[in-house]
Amino acid sequence: MAFIRSVLHMAWMALTVVPYTLAIVLGALFGMGRAQRYRIASAWLSLSSRASARAILGIETRITGMENLPVGETTPAVLLVKHQSTFETFLMPAIMPHPLAYVFKKELLYVPFFGWSIGLLDMIHIDRSLRTQAFKRVVAQGRERLAQGIWIIMFPEGTRIARGQKGVYETSGTRLAVQTGAPVIPIAVTSAKCWPRKAFVKMPGIVDVSIGKPIPSVGRHHKELMQEVENWIEAEMRRLDPEAYR
Repeated sequence: MAFIRSVLHMAWMALTVVPYTLAIVLGALFGMGRAQRYRIASAWLSLSSRASARAILGIETRITGMENLPVGETTPAVLLVKHQSTFETFLMPAIMPHPLAYVFKKELLYVPFFGWSIGLLDMIHIDRSLRTQAFKRVVAQGRERLAQGIWIIMFPEGTRIARGQKGVYETSGTRLAVQTGAPVIPIAVTSAKCWPRKAFVKMPGIVDVSIGKPIPSVGRHHKELMQEVENWIEAEMRRLDPEAYR
């Protein structure tokens, strides 16, 4: 049954991504603003990560800590999220009160439909082979996005990590926060319980999303700040999913 559900969900995503992408592309051609294009994209992501995931895959999302998010239209924030699967990549724009700008590798721009869409949004794409120049681009564009009320979202482990495991927490996110003065929001996600990394078959269940309190970045060293983020996320993961860490 889980396999059949996964096939149906994949087919649903493949079918629905086409009209939404066309709406974004045509909107860009006819002068639609980026904010409107983002709303179209987040509507598809909500459809994929919440509505159809619940209806087809039996995956429910339980969110705690929304009250910890900063308030105000232009209040900045850098979201640093535990990365276990594609699920949280789709989910975050669907649940956040501000538009998000992902920092992602430029190769994703060439993915049909999905890549075309994100290329027309306020995202930050980088060439990972050019580390110094790439980070300068992140800071310059990140500062611009934050001033517009767009929050920056990054996965400090860099890649999807298996359930119960911990990757290396890179400091790009906290370096950006320190340089821009934006607070850091740590977020723990147990997506691998239902949607494992690199797995086609998804399992029904509950994915917990826990949003931590903002951590000020002003006057902090980026390594010390990332250590605090890592400590909170990993402790919260063990609280949310104790079976995975026995």
